[in-house]
Amino acid sequence: MTTTSSPTPVWTGRAVLGEGPVWSPRLGLVLFVDIRGARLVAWRPADGAAREWPMAEAPCWLVERTDGDGFLAGLRSRLVDLAFDFETGPRIRRDVARLDAGEEGNRFNDAKGDGTGRVFFGSMDDAETAPTGALHRIDPDERVARVDARYVVANGPAVSPDGRTLFHTDSAARSIYAFDLAADGGLSSKRLHIRFAEDDGYPDGMTCDADGGLWVGHWDGGRLTRFRPDGTAERTIPLPCSRVTSCCFFGTGLDRLAITTAAHERGHEPLAGSLFVVEPGVRGLPPATYGTP
Repeated sequence: MTTTSSPTPVWTGRAVLGEGPVWSPRLGLVLFVDIRGARLVAWRPADGAAREWPMAEAPCWLVERTDGDGFLAGLRSRLVDLAFDFETGPRIRRDVARLDAGEEGNRFNDAKGDGTGRVFFGSMDDAETAPTGALHRIDPDERVARVDARYVVANGPAVSPDGRTLFHTDSAARSIYAFDLAADGGLSSKRLHIRFAEDDGYPDGMTCDADGGLWVGHWDGGRLTRFRPDGTAERTIPLPCSRVTSCCFFGTGLDRLAITTAAHERGHEPLAGSLFVVEPGVRGLPPATYGTP
């Protein structure tokens, strides 16, 4: 396993819980959420400009719409259709779906498109103690289905380059699972793919590269690791803060990684909660969008 060079901080606004980075080629922006800080942040690689906007309900994830007209966004308790402009910020146009009424202690957490217009997203116990979370799927026609259950901290969906494998995590269990992903969005053959040891911290957000490598953030592990398709660690990127939350490939060549982190309970770490950028030496996949292709 090799170690790459250190990432560069490009935004140092100390996100309490930076998560869910997404690259918008249309806007030329990397967007991410600060869940516990209840704000949306956008960074423009072309000139380094960054803006942030507080939101009345905490945003948990964003997936750009296929038609280019805004985003599908997961807020704390609902999915919404979100208009966005770098000058004026986000604007909620309408509700799309709500969290099940019987899960008052839960919130939404992390999502990823599967490349066919569908989005898989998680829900979790906000206290991070009870297995009341689940994995859900929303189809382009806005039908929502629960496709797996009993997660404490549902995290980091990612899809393999061939679209046949979905990866999903229960961070509290230190476990990343793999599923067979059918053409109709069905999941089967759930199995343990990667198990973190105590010294690794907890697996958080993740993404696949074009060669099938799985890049995973280590919460309380201070690094980002690339795992081969067989689940073995291939390289690691150390970060100058312990709570590494997620990553996405960006740029015209999809050859740079944006990495989010968290400042929650990390006041002694000056760069905790920053957005970092690194050139990992591999290319990513085009960002998957939501809606009819």
